Amino acid sequence: MAVGNCDFPQMHPVEGIKLGTCNAGIKQVERDDILVIEMVEGGRCAAVFTQNAFCAAPVHVAREHLGRNPRWLLVNSGNANAGTGERGMQDARQSCQSLAEIAGGEADQVLPFSTGVIGEHLPIEKFVAALPKAVGNLKLDGWKEAARAIMTTDTFPKGASMVIELDGEPVTITGISKGAGMIQPNMATMLGFIATDAKIAQPLLHRCLAQAVEQSFNRITVDGDTSTNDACVLLASATSSAPEIEPDSDHYQVFSAAVLAVCKQLAEAIVRDGEGATKLIRIVVEQAADDAEAVRVGKTIAHSPLVKTAFFASDPNWGRILAAVGRAGVENMLLERVEIYLNDVCIVEHGGRAPSYTEAAGQAAMRQEEITVRVLLARGEASQEVLTCDFSYDYVRINAEYRT
Repeated sequence: MAVGNCDFPQMHPVEGIKLGTCNAGIKQVERDDILVIEMVEGGRCAAVFTQNAFCAAPVHVAREHLGRNPRWLLVNSGNANAGTGERGMQDARQSCQSLAEIAGGEADQVLPFSTGVIGEHLPIEKFVAALPKAVGNLKLDGWKEAARAIMTTDTFPKGASMVIELDGEPVTITGISKGAGMIQPNMATMLGFIATDAKIAQPLLHRCLAQAVEQSFNRITVDGDTSTNDACVLLASATSSAPEIEPDSDHYQVFSAAVLAVCKQLAEAIVRDGEGATKLIRIVVEQAADDAEAVRVGKTIAHSPLVKTAFFASDPNWGRILAAVGRAGVENMLLERVEIYLNDVCIVEHGGRAPSYTEAAGQAAMRQEEITVRVLLARGEASQEVLTCDFSYDYVRINAEYRT
């Protein structure tokens, strides 16, 4: 089940970036579960990772390798290789070594990523045996196959792509993501892999990624859980004819805006595919004292099981939203100045139910597949948006049956 149009978009190939997939039978044999992404020599790589203290073995290894000019990303689905102790570290390192031997590089030029069940050892023999086939399948236009290979409980592959111009020369930004549950990113997404052919120094590439992630993947939540395996990577192959992007230049502004747009599309696709989701909910907090306050209020609403189940039932139980705003930790909030809307329907003003509000109008808003909750705090000029979805019966079923 997913919300809205989830068709896979046209994906523009990125010169200097190839993708190859295959099936290793890690958890299933119906679709590919191994992905290799190869970047030409001379490219740059930036990445951000989960801040979960129990981060997975591949996250540890990827962090170690990040500063050593990575050229390959190695991803598997079906097994998170998290909570696996020293053996997990050995398996992650062996996977890097095996790919390096096949591809003709060094082990520390490989960044490993895993997603799936936590606490089970990676079937490393199957993994390693499948790598030659994945490498053999490397191609420029492998984005859709790549998006499918990294899926777990996802119901559709997620991609975004666009081409911009810098001084009349095209620059491509193309990416994929995965995620449907355990979604409350903290400095990363579930898994996101984005590539560009831009020429850009690594520190500036990292700055661009961090800024984009903060305004996209860090503004979504499905269930309030931060995964052990979250990671987002931005590769730059430097193959475009466009001039090199310099800090604080007009080119950087155009480029960073495009990267943010791609990240926002990928992040929204994750929420649309939230486990059991039937509705997409945009929570827009306006007139906050600062961005942090706006995000805090937005996420307090978005994380509330009572709010999310009311949305599933199309029940305009506006008191649940009011209560969430009230417990968001806003100091000295003037209750009589707060306004709350469901789409265009004002539900709260002057400290209580809006005089114009009717149950029929509230229910009509709640029946929509996509709903906007607006909260006006009357405290300042800051505004932020948080995306979430409802909680349905299927969310419980999917997660209760995840390992069976």
